[in-house]
Amino acid sequence: MQKLILRLRNEPFWTMFFAFAAMIFFLMVTQTLTQSIKSWELDTEMFLWFLLVGFVAQSIDGALGMAYGVSCNSILLGIGIPPAAASAWVHFAQVFTSLASGISHWKMGNVDWKLAKKLLIPGVIGSMIGAFLLSNVDGDMVKPVIAVYLLVMGFVILRKARKSHHASKFNRESRSLPVLATTGGFADAIGGGGWGPIVNSTLLSKGKIARYAIGTGNFVEFFVSLASASTFLFFVKELSLAPVLGLILGGIIAAPFAAYICKLIKPKYLMVAVGILIIILSIRTFYLAIF
Repeated sequence: MQKLILRLRNEPFWTMFFAFAAMIFFLMVTQTLTQSIKSWELDTEMFLWFLLVGFVAQSIDGALGMAYGVSCNSILLGIGIPPAAASAWVHFAQVFTSLASGISHWKMGNVDWKLAKKLLIPGVIGSMIGAFLLSNVDGDMVKPVIAVYLLVMGFVILRKARKSHHASKFNRESRSLPVLATTGGFADAIGGGGWGPIVNSTLLSKGKIARYAIGTGNFVEFFVSLASASTFLFFVKELSLAPVLGLILGGIIAAPFAAYICKLIKPKYLMVAVGILIIILSIRTFYLAIF
């Protein structure tokens, strides 16, 4: 905590951004509690199912840096929830789960603050644009393109893991990082998930150590999710209590365990797991988008 306070004193950027994020978070929760949730009757069976979904999804996401949004969103779409509403529910829940995940990774020392600063603002802008477009345009049009990109990234990561002792040095000053973050934020809002597969996987493929790539990506994801969830609330006026509450609590319970797993497992094994996961998810996304 002392290190965080010192950082806030020495870097006004983080002080202002944390203060702004706290204000938006408070307004979003207030809006949700007073207007967006129409019924406070809790469907216990549905709540327990989504509690399990949230726990499993966040365990994967916190340890591997991806798949929370994809997992949750696919289930919501599968039971007939419209894409914009499904993405809004997932991102609202992900604000809380990514906050818990980000704090856990920070405490484990998995956050690269300089890299986080590079990703933060572009990611937020991309997510807001994506949330706006999904509320007005069919998001399925861009899914095949994203799926092909992810498939390529999956094989790149597997190659990096196999040749990890020759891995290139990560360049934190690369000009491609803001573009990467914008793309990741946009895709995440459009598809209900995608920040981890795009941003974290690219950081890994560029030579970033797995625990820092995943920890930093999950830390920034809180701000990205907050931006998209706040934007969605302007267009999606109603949230269902049982799924959202289940996803939130399940994710918060899982977050500390996932961050510990990320720190414990060797980077090579994490990269192999991430690569395989990306390939499977990208093939699935492409198939569903085309057929």
